Parts: sequence; structure tokens; C-alpha cells
Amino acid sequence: MEYKITAPFDKETIAKLKSGDMVFISGTIYTARDAAHKRMKEAIDNGEKLPIDVDGNVIYYMGPSPAREGRPIGSAGPTTASRMDKYAPTLLDMGLKGMIGKGKRSDAVIDAIVRNGAIYLAAIGGAGALLSKAIVQSEVVAYDDLGTEAIRKLTVENFPAIVVIDSSGNNLYETAIKEFNTEKIQ
Repeated sequence: MEYKITAPFDKETIAKLKSGDMVFISGTIYTARDAAHKRMKEAIDNGEKLPIDVDGNVIYYMGPSPAREGRPIGSAGPTTASRMDKYAPTLLDMGLKGMIGKGKRSDAVIDAIVRNGAIYLAAIGGAGALLSKAIVQSEVVAYDDLGTEAIRKLTVENFPAIVVIDSSGNNLYETAIKEFNTEKIQ
């Protein structure tokens, strides 16, 4: 199925999405990679407030290239999500509802997705220039000293992604392999 959805995500939207669905996201999402996640974890451990409210929000694992003249952002392709796996369960337990990246997730992240009614989406790796066209505004909101790894608030229109792990824990990376192997055997 294909859906046009709005970020931040609500429970009803997440509940209807199934592994394998194509989505086009409009609204507000945030970017954060390894260094920003490490700082957020340190803030949590120190009892400090996070620089963004994760409740209901979406984090895109991405560090953009510099913007060309007249554009809000440069190439904006996804980063390998497993690098954030040690931080994701904590953020999901704090209310994060969506993550966008590429690649597999750990069992701990999948458990946290199911426990919190969240989703994991994949953006197409290697298509950063194309993905940047769906970003209409970009603003650094935290950790400016991290450069490309700073946390950014993005306004997106019809940002394309695929539901990989839905709120029930169905995982496209696993089901697609099983489906392919079954078709190949016949």
C-alpha cells in the first residue's frame, strides 16, 4: 500500500502502516547521527532535558552535505541505522515514534519498536540528491558544533520511505528473504 502521512506521527497512523508499505511523509522530522545520539544519551544520563522533544517525533539518521545556492540542504541520504541501536531503545521509551535510516536493526530496537508502538522506515541509500528535493526547510536546532552531525529540524513534503519494521514487529528484511526463497524454489 501507499500512504501520504504527516509527521509527527500519531498512533492511528502508525497502527495502519504495515511492513512493505510505501509512505510519503510531509511535516516536521529531525536529523541526528552518532555524535548527536551520544550527546542526547549523556544528557539523559545526567538528568538534563533533551534539546528536542522526541515524543511523537521522527528522527532521520542523516548528515547532509552543504547546501547549494538556493537550496535548504545538500545531499541528504540515510546513514546506517544500526550505529544508533545502542541509543534507540531509550529514545523510543521516551516517546520517539519513527526512525528513518538504512539497514537492519537489533533485536533490542525491534522489541522497543513493538513495546512503544513505533515504526522503522528505510530511505533509499545512494539517492541523497533525490531525497533532498523533498526537504523544503532545514534549521540547525542543537549541537551546532557537530557540523553535519548537528540536530536539524527539517520540513519535508512527500519524503519517500518504506516501512521496514511495523509496530507489530513485522520486518521487511526478513519477510522479503523468505518470500524470495519460496518463489525461487517453486
